[in-house]
Amino acid sequence: MFKRVAGTKDILPAQVSIWQSLEAISREVFNLYNYKEIRPPLLEESGLFNRSLGETAEIVQKQMFLVKKGEDEFALRPEATASIVRAYIENNLDKLQSFSKLYYIGPMFRLERPQKGRLRQFHHIGCEAIGSKDPYVDVEVVSLANTLLARFFIDEYTLHINSLGCPQDKKKFADFLRASLKGKVARLCEDCQARYERNVFRILDCKNEPCRAVIKALGLNNEHLCKECAQHFEVVKAGLGELGVTYEVSPLLVRGLDYYTGTVFEFKHKSLESQQDALGAGGRYDTLSRELGGPDKGACGFAFGIERLLLVCKEEKIAPAVKPLVFLILLGDQARQKGAKVLNDLRSHGIAADTDYESKSLKGAMRKANDFNARFVAILGEDELRKETISLKDMQSGQQREVGINEITQIISNSGPMVDGR
Repeated sequence: MFKRVAGTKDILPAQVSIWQSLEAISREVFNLYNYKEIRPPLLEESGLFNRSLGETAEIVQKQMFLVKKGEDEFALRPEATASIVRAYIENNLDKLQSFSKLYYIGPMFRLERPQKGRLRQFHHIGCEAIGSKDPYVDVEVVSLANTLLARFFIDEYTLHINSLGCPQDKKKFADFLRASLKGKVARLCEDCQARYERNVFRILDCKNEPCRAVIKALGLNNEHLCKECAQHFEVVKAGLGELGVTYEVSPLLVRGLDYYTGTVFEFKHKSLESQQDALGAGGRYDTLSRELGGPDKGACGFAFGIERLLLVCKEEKIAPAVKPLVFLILLGDQARQKGAKVLNDLRSHGIAADTDYESKSLKGAMRKANDFNARFVAILGEDELRKETISLKDMQSGQQREVGINEITQIISNSGPMVDGR
């Protein structure tokens, strides 16, 4: 017997509706902000991620699913930003529209140890605004993410923001960190000792207490920012304040991917594990398009992990209304033949309808209708066929009556809002 691959999950019919609701709410909010959906492929050249994420990034070093075919090497996408920027460049979207606002919903893949809220195949809801370095783009992107969380009925989260500055600021900051940590490397964990040489920013993100104590003692602030980047960050903070978006400035906040510059942010939820408490994150990546061979375009975006959103959202508030069901019980071959047309008529008028395909008894079919939470049960047998009627039972009120077989669609359509109150 085959089993699912570790780190993947079967999303069963009982769970799919809440996923669909999250996706529908997301599309509605993105449309309010005038973002358009884009669907890049799951498979990309591995070099795309090596270049964009950075050769030293842990995703590249340890977590990419690689597919080799002859001399070609492909990767299942570990994140979507690089794919979307590649699509933006390859399809000349900058020529069609100087400023592109794009969103996506779909699966990502990382080869890492499965744990709560972290799978090898996981799903992101995210957006990318490409074509502007205006700080108010940052404000809009963060505000959009905040709006999504509110629409998902998620509360008790915190928004953390920081600025990494321009590439020159980042180099200045990296040099400062290495100089400040030079005599303290032995006190860091084994991973951070390697990060000291490979990607010193990742030390700031370490969850080990000894490493956190070393970093805290440095008393970091945003002194590495140049005048222009500092002003950009001030405008972002003022803009968020004007919109009533609550945030904390966190000088230790960095993103583990090389392409981030300027504003970075992260939404954390206290109910998640301390080492995996992020609902989603994002920031500005003003150099990525140029580094991938495209035009020099500023950009900003974010992504939420759907699996993590589901851990903290109030499902009962966002669960979609169940479309009321009419369940047909057909007794005998002639009834089954006639019932096929009744089903078709109901469905063609937008009424959800089903029947028993397992040759159950009347009692067994009624149990099945109840299992399906059917609002109406329609029974068609020999007696009803002779009279050209059908027996219609309202499962909510318990009332049952005979109606003309050709009238059932109109009667149900005119029965008012069919909300299942059971």
